[in-house]
Amino acid sequence: MLSEHADNTHGATAGEAVETEALALKILVAGGFGVGKTTLVGAVSEIRPLRTEELLSEAGQSVDDTDGVDQKTTTTVAMDFGRITIRSGLSLYLFGTPGQDRFWFLWDELSQGALGAVVLADTRRLEDCFPAVDYFEHRRIPFVVAVNCFAGARAYGEREVSRALDLDPGTPVVPCDARDRDSGKEVLIRMVEYAGRMHAARLLDSVS
Repeated sequence: MLSEHADNTHGATAGEAVETEALALKILVAGGFGVGKTTLVGAVSEIRPLRTEELLSEAGQSVDDTDGVDQKTTTTVAMDFGRITIRSGLSLYLFGTPGQDRFWFLWDELSQGALGAVVLADTRRLEDCFPAVDYFEHRRIPFVVAVNCFAGARAYGEREVSRALDLDPGTPVVPCDARDRDSGKEVLIRMVEYAGRMHAARLLDSVS
């Protein structure tokens, strides 16, 4: 019995070690109204995504700019949530933020403990992602800009987008299709790699 108990304890300890080695990272998905945040989270998530969408109301017509997204009938009022496994032992928890200014009181709560962020951009309405870029830059949260390629939108190079958004040097700009899982996964991988480099550099600076 003692030997059997010891074996079971050893097995539990090994299991706990495996559990401890698993890493879960929090990533925010931000950007302007109607840019594709909910679509991206839904496309890459391996679980059924949690969504808090409501129908656009007449009351919101005076504050929600729907130019260029005339077909949009719903809006995120709290957050979207999804999960994706990048590789064995590494999972990302995705939190899609609401795009309108009136829901920004949620951003501070959602950003707590985040490794970094993806700022989705639509080149037809590039100014809509300025607030998200400013938010993350001022709080020193690493982010990448993912240019969602909409049909009929003019294509711009990475440098053009970077200059237009006045990004800090080195901030990645990545083209993507928010509807495509592989494309979204590539954006998230770039995000994790960039955030890892930024956090490592800051740690070295603090030590030196």
